Amino acid sequence: MSKSALIMWLTSNLIVTAFTIYFFIKVLRTPDKGEEDFPPGP
Repeated sequence: MSKSALIMWLTSNLIVTAFTIYFFIKVLRTPDKGEEDFPPGP
């Protein structure tokens, strides 16, 4: 594997991992919905 290919591979892996961690933490920090946020059942 050439040096430029390795750098591109590492960069793309780091970007994908960073986005995954960012959105995972964003989902975990989102407050839960209360009972009043859901429509009543049938």
